[in-house]
Amino acid sequence: MGQVCRNEKNYYYWLFPFAWMSIIFYASAQPYEKQDIKPMLSQTVDLSFLEPFLGWIDFSYNHSRVSLEALGTNGVIEFFIRKGAHFAAFFILLVLFYLAFRKTVTWGALRLVTVSFSLTIAYAIMDELHQGLTPNRTPYIGDVFIDGFGAITACMFLLFLKNKRK
Repeated sequence: MGQVCRNEKNYYYWLFPFAWMSIIFYASAQPYEKQDIKPMLSQTVDLSFLEPFLGWIDFSYNHSRVSLEALGTNGVIEFFIRKGAHFAAFFILLVLFYLAFRKTVTWGALRLVTVSFSLTIAYAIMDELHQGLTPNRTPYIGDVFIDGFGAITACMFLLFLKNKRK
């Protein structure tokens, strides 16, 4: 089946995805108040110059309105930073899974990407369920979609790199 270990010394590569999952778990275990960056933004940077560029933003996300009127400039910026963090965290997780598999098994690129994607999505779902157990945090399927978008982008990136090398 092509699942022969490439090199037993390479199993240390598995430390990277597990360490990254631990970081994600730790972040998800923090109540929202400990992660709120709006006070820091208010104290360090005057973002009011962005208001003309952000005025068109007005949508609902998880039963909350995202707009300048509802959140203010700092709130809108924080929203996009937080969602960007979801995207980036699961992009990185997929790459780390891919590298760990690539170093420890002899699968083809498509199988490596497929299994890495499946594990990343499974962890994204578990992460949202874990947030449901954290004070002042709520699980939301929309965040899993953002996580999945980060993961699928990583898949495309890895397959692009693989094809470019050929």
